[in-house]
Amino acid sequence: MRTSPVVSALGTGALAFGLVLAAAPGALADNPDRSTPTVDTPATADSLLEAMERDLDLSSHEAEELLEAQKEAFGLDRAATRAAGDAYGGSVFDIDTKELTVFVTDSGAAAAVEAVGVDSRVVDRGPENLGAIVEELNEAEDAASSDVTGWYTDVASDTVVIEVVEGGDADAFIDSAGIDASAVTVTEVEEKPRLFNEIAGGLPYYMGGRCSMGFTAFDSSNRVGFVTAGHCGRVGTTVTFGSGTGRFDYSSFPGSDGAFVRATSTVNAYADVYRYRTGGYEDVRGSSEAPIGASVCRSGSTTGWHCGTIQAKNQTVRYAEGAVYGMTRTNVCAEPGDSGGSFISSGQAQGMTSGGSGNCTWGGTTYFQPLNPVLNTWGLRLATV
Repeated sequence: MRTSPVVSALGTGALAFGLVLAAAPGALADNPDRSTPTVDTPATADSLLEAMERDLDLSSHEAEELLEAQKEAFGLDRAATRAAGDAYGGSVFDIDTKELTVFVTDSGAAAAVEAVGVDSRVVDRGPENLGAIVEELNEAEDAASSDVTGWYTDVASDTVVIEVVEGGDADAFIDSAGIDASAVTVTEVEEKPRLFNEIAGGLPYYMGGRCSMGFTAFDSSNRVGFVTAGHCGRVGTTVTFGSGTGRFDYSSFPGSDGAFVRATSTVNAYADVYRYRTGGYEDVRGSSEAPIGASVCRSGSTTGWHCGTIQAKNQTVRYAEGAVYGMTRTNVCAEPGDSGGSFISSGQAQGMTSGGSGNCTWGGTTYFQPLNPVLNTWGLRLATV
């Protein structure tokens, strides 16, 4: 289970911080607001078919069949809606059977719908009456306990579904709203909804392009944010992540490649690194520097979670935009958009993705900006579990 956020309000938080060790060779450049000449752009996104195959567990042929069936069903749905008229009660498409069902509130409309070529089912309430129930629940929202996470209309069951956390109930809420219990279905969910405004290692943020968060940290005024790559933005650059917003308060590139983005909205900040498709989060327990030869893993918003080994330290890297010093060299793959993302080894934060060569199809070399010099230069404190 994921730990609670280290902070869930703008700019404040109480937590234990890991030991910050002495800065490694290669301090940050003296000019922290040097502008970045370029910003990484996202790699080409998955095609629609590729995304469907991956996320719906379909073969290429099955994905193509589903798209064709949906196209046909959407046309039938428009015709059935016209045929049902005021008795139209909603539609449901089943991606397994590829069948469309149209609901009607008047049995007399069923034949007209079926004449179009789709199955019909008679319901008592329909969208209009269900919508009225939703409005009544909305008005009684203050009476809902913290167990209740939301409610929505469900045309298939012809009820309003109220969601509660496991073990919770909505009886008092239903009673206070004066709703007929037969018009409601209560279902359990595993967790409460949250805004997607998280700060955690490897997650994306946007500033005209896309980069990745490094590690959750606090500035000297105890304001929360994250460290990332300096080439992703100059001081003053504003960013978004989900519904959250932030600002580059410190940035250095070239010479070094570090930055601190301070949150400027309410956020949930976590002392961990997202592992993408492998699932779960990697706890950040400190920032002890791993030796050459040690295994290290990287999280980034383009290619996700990849691992390799540390090959060298204190490397000078000559990018077209300028040289950076004191980098750490790895054989972990990365691609554009992964910049700024986390490098971590055995729970110890190592640094933020800078750049490199190759890609995650055939491998390559990636360099990271060591974390401890960034923390020490700007008086930042790393968030740890």
